[in-house]
Amino acid sequence: MHDDRSLVEARLRRVLDERLRPAVYPESVPLEVAVWHAPDEPVPVAEGLAAEPEPIAVGDRWGAPWGTSWFRVTGTVPEEWAGRTVEAVLDLGFDENMPGFQCEGLVYRPDGTPVKGLNPRNQWVRIGAPVEGGEEVRLHVEAASNPVILDYHPFLPTQLGDKETAGSEPQYRLARMDLAVLDETVWQLVIDLEVLGELMAELPVDSARRWEILRAVEKALDALDLQDVGGTAAQARVRLETVLTEPAVPSAHRISAVGHAHIDSAWLWPLRETVRKVARTTSNMTALLDDEPEFVFAMSQAQQWAWVRDHRPEVWARVKKAVADGRFVPAGGMWVESDTNMPGSEAMARQFVHGKRFFLDEFGIENEEAWLPDTFGFAAGLPQIIKAAGSKWLLTQKISWSQTNKFPHHTFRWEGIDGTRIFTHFPPVDTYNCSMKGSEIAHAARNFKDKGVARHSLAPTGWGDGGGGTTREMIAKAARLRDLEGSATVAWETPAEFFAKAEAEYPEPPVWVGELYLELHRATLTSQARTKQGNRRSEHLLREAELWAATAAVRAGFPYPYEELDRIWKTVLLHQFHDILPGSSIAWVHREARRTYDRLADELNGIIDAAQRALAGEGTRELLFNSAPHGRRAVAAGGAAPAVTEGRTKVTGRPGGGHVLDNGVLRVEVDARGLVVSAYDIAADRETIAPGQAGNLLQLHPDFPNMWDAWDVDEFYRNTVTALTGVDGIAPEGHGVRITRTFGASRVSQLLSLAPGERRLLVDTEVDWHETEKFLKLAFPLDVHAERYASETQFGHFHRPTHTNTSWEAAKFEACNHRFVHLEEPGWGVALVNDSTYGHDVTRTVRTDGDRGTTTTVRASLLRAPRFPDPETDQGVHRFRHALVPGAGIGDAVREGWRINLPERSLPGSQEVAPLVSVDQEAVVVTAVKLADDGSGDVVVRFHEAHGGRARATLTAGFEVAGVTATDLLERPSADAAPLRSEGNEVSLRLRPFELVTLRFARA
Repeated sequence: MHDDRSLVEARLRRVLDERLRPAVYPESVPLEVAVWHAPDEPVPVAEGLAAEPEPIAVGDRWGAPWGTSWFRVTGTVPEEWAGRTVEAVLDLGFDENMPGFQCEGLVYRPDGTPVKGLNPRNQWVRIGAPVEGGEEVRLHVEAASNPVILDYHPFLPTQLGDKETAGSEPQYRLARMDLAVLDETVWQLVIDLEVLGELMAELPVDSARRWEILRAVEKALDALDLQDVGGTAAQARVRLETVLTEPAVPSAHRISAVGHAHIDSAWLWPLRETVRKVARTTSNMTALLDDEPEFVFAMSQAQQWAWVRDHRPEVWARVKKAVADGRFVPAGGMWVESDTNMPGSEAMARQFVHGKRFFLDEFGIENEEAWLPDTFGFAAGLPQIIKAAGSKWLLTQKISWSQTNKFPHHTFRWEGIDGTRIFTHFPPVDTYNCSMKGSEIAHAARNFKDKGVARHSLAPTGWGDGGGGTTREMIAKAARLRDLEGSATVAWETPAEFFAKAEAEYPEPPVWVGELYLELHRATLTSQARTKQGNRRSEHLLREAELWAATAAVRAGFPYPYEELDRIWKTVLLHQFHDILPGSSIAWVHREARRTYDRLADELNGIIDAAQRALAGEGTRELLFNSAPHGRRAVAAGGAAPAVTEGRTKVTGRPGGGHVLDNGVLRVEVDARGLVVSAYDIAADRETIAPGQAGNLLQLHPDFPNMWDAWDVDEFYRNTVTALTGVDGIAPEGHGVRITRTFGASRVSQLLSLAPGERRLLVDTEVDWHETEKFLKLAFPLDVHAERYASETQFGHFHRPTHTNTSWEAAKFEACNHRFVHLEEPGWGVALVNDSTYGHDVTRTVRTDGDRGTTTTVRASLLRAPRFPDPETDQGVHRFRHALVPGAGIGDAVREGWRINLPERSLPGSQEVAPLVSVDQEAVVVTAVKLADDGSGDVVVRFHEAHGGRARATLTAGFEVAGVTATDLLERPSADAAPLRSEGNEVSLRLRPFELVTLRFARA
């Protein structure tokens, strides 16, 4: 037989495009349309429905950027359409290639009942099936004219990302507003041919199955009269029945389809728009669940559920019913799909506390999976947090985006820093927006790394990022792929059903130890510095507020601010969403975030001040309140007392220019350039700075990645570097030296200071930043030979190599730390601690002259200046605090990291404050002291072993104890906990390396 494959395939494509798809709606009549443009922000539904609209015609432009327009469409179903299926086809000016990234709408009936959402791949509203003819149609559409930020030429700077700069030019042109007959037979034929055509294209050319499909398609096209598509579609479908009913082979890959709409809680739209995106999507999905009995839809992010409850009660009622039916599934058990690299220990724990508690309170449902398809890599401390929250599975997809190395597994156990293992799945479909295309299904089956020992994978199915969800076309395709020869099989299942099957068939999967590093989007550790500082400071202010409010509640009857703390925590957790905290959202999002963090700081400082005043009493003695988990200046952790300062610091001139700082512990030489050329540990008789090198060196790089500007820094940025060594001024100030410099259009002022008796050089940096597409680093070349270094992560620290032996190590050229980075040789180390930065790099070289020693350079990432999606990213004044700690062991790094993030607070008072809880072992770090969330008055204490070794300790409660219980993160008795050894108000502890423990003390 001659090879006519290309001819038939081309014929199929043209017939689908030019004859079949247009014939889905063979008859239509126009609707009358009128519009009212809301003058500013979105209005309540009742106000939008009541507004008096003005006529508008198809073809007219509408919609200022970020505006809201209320369309009223009216019409009458023609009598001659009786007995047929009729839909309203409402095209607001959509580009079908941009679902979720442009204008959208929510359709209401005149009484305010929501019907469904409109988006580029979902433009229909069912009027009747069948209609009687003569029905009056009246619908209202709340349409959002969200501008296109990520266009066909992506990453171009735009002012559209903030309402304050976007202008008023209409963004869209009304395209179609019709009543139309839906020819369901033609629609089904389109799906038949799409499924077969897409499957055929994925099969080997020499396979018999491909040619069977080709011949069946050819016969169907022969049976179709292109001048009478509707009249001949049924007989064309008959020609396809045989190939559509051939069952899959027994060894076929098995895909669990989960209806999904990954909705970014903010990204190329502000938070307020996400509230409406969620309402549109959930309206669509509840309507689809009514129509499709096998369909299952899962939605994560408790915050988004709360938005529906609080802002769209009429939609919430439908959602609750669908949840009760078991088909609209709460997933993930987190407040939002957060970043997991940067949130601190307690914040990461509270993501699960607040997320899981919401689903328990609202539905009585407890999730056992963490659901994070789009998060930019996963910190090594996460597995034990997931387990401590009562969950046991993790799903993500994003690691498939890694640029350099392909991850070796799709199903595996992920082991965290403490040894906890979590059953983890990466969908091999390599998208969290699966649309049931044949290419996606075939890719999942081919790509699956665990063939031969497992055969199940998951496919999150539906339009996402900007929402939209699953469509009826996806469901129709899945029905045909349920059991089809040549394809993987597809079945709708909940996440829990998938994980239970996957774990049962693969009880001993491979193990991956350590972080799940995404070899992409590394610059999200630095972009939008103010957002990151707001997060870090909010986390520590919350620690202080809980600690002092709990202490004052127990000691002085202070009213514990349950509701305020709950609300503030949820706001902080929301802003840890994986496009807010990483700095990859539009300008509007970060402008609002800055204001929010300032407001929260005022509230939290008010709570802290009130609680501390209640504890201090009236008096004039100056009391230092120590919020850190370690004692300092003779004040116990979590206590208050007069501070003790020992020693003094001398600041003297340095031969050749510059100054010498000496406090008897460290001697630091700052040269005439304002650079640290020596940091001498006096007790150890050891120099910190590498020979011939200088620390406190600001370095400027060009920063123009190949794509994803706010997200990415590409390794070639290192090829060009400018050392900022010019000085405008250098002079003594207090216990240190003030240095000022200018470069480009920017200015920097630094204070290097050495407090009496302290083993740390403080580096306070203020940058008035006005660069574009530049990357600013703060470098310390250290005389340390270390093959690995430690960086803090949640409830511990994680080691990374300093070398680049393999491509896996080389790819980690920018990484995340929390409060410290630590390097050491046996017996001596150095820490660089910070109060608000996350990104860093560590490199090593061997000196070829002199002592031939090793120089290990630690650089903190300070600022970037990408122009997309926020063209003004990071412009303005920024303040950073770092400290170089020579002679530091890992315990010193932990202590100094906490200390720099929890500055001292002083108040006049009359009474010292004993700690509410104390621990006699410095390696055991208390991360939270609070009252139990249930209002019982119980005291909850969370702590972990922080040095990476085993620890014995005694935890003492500073109040009368009626009983103590080990709990999970939700403060429920833990089934996994070892029996507690307690006597009176003391608990004896034995902790594994990095072990996390939560204790609940009932007060006598």
